[in-house]
Amino acid sequence: MQCANGRNHRLCVACLRTVLAPITLLLPWGLRRRLLVRLFRYDVHPTSRIGFSWVFPTEELVLKEGASIGHLTMCRSLRRLKLGRRGRLGPLNWVTGYKSSGGPDQLFGEVRDRRSDLVIDDDAAVTRRHFIDCTDAVSIGRFTTVAGYRSVLLTHSIDIATGKQTCAPIYLGEYCFVGTNTVILGGAVLPSFCVLGAMSLLNKQLKESYRLYAGVPARPVKILDPDSAYFTRRRGRAF
Repeated sequence: MQCANGRNHRLCVACLRTVLAPITLLLPWGLRRRLLVRLFRYDVHPTSRIGFSWVFPTEELVLKEGASIGHLTMCRSLRRLKLGRRGRLGPLNWVTGYKSSGGPDQLFGEVRDRRSDLVIDDDAAVTRRHFIDCTDAVSIGRFTTVAGYRSVLLTHSIDIATGKQTCAPIYLGEYCFVGTNTVILGGAVLPSFCVLGAMSLLNKQLKESYRLYAGVPARPVKILDPDSAYFTRRRGRAF
């Protein structure tokens, strides 16, 4: 008997994940971690931890030393999720991707190298109650904090000129601080060692480091001291 992927059920990892994923949520973390490593072929460090959350990327899950995912976080249709050492994805976050059906992509067929990936690097953190759309890749650099609540990182939109769906990755550099209730759109870049003020809109690639960017759309409003304690940390999150 074959699955939808044309593989024997006994050998199809995707089918095993579909069947076993809900069951693993009820298991103690130690046993659950072993199943994620052995049956799901994920790379989950013994000191990392996932709370009572739905986290089953289709291809790759990497949790490095001390990484953690809080309770009641939903990660849906991701291709790849990676948390570096001591990286944190807090509770009550909603992370979505977009997986094509395997044939011609009706929505994003003209977008090259699209990846439904979320990468949170070493000592970086996403706090709680945020929405992250990973139709294209979202990368969060070392020691960066997506702070507060209700920020939206949205990688896909509609190209008004062509009338078609499009998407582009989002990159947040190292040692950045993203204030509460911000909106970051596809193609945006926040340079390393920067602050994005609360309730700001970031919709382009910014260039200069050691700046406070704020407003709708975000613009530089203040030069920041490179010796600030937040920018000179060597280990651990800022909270």
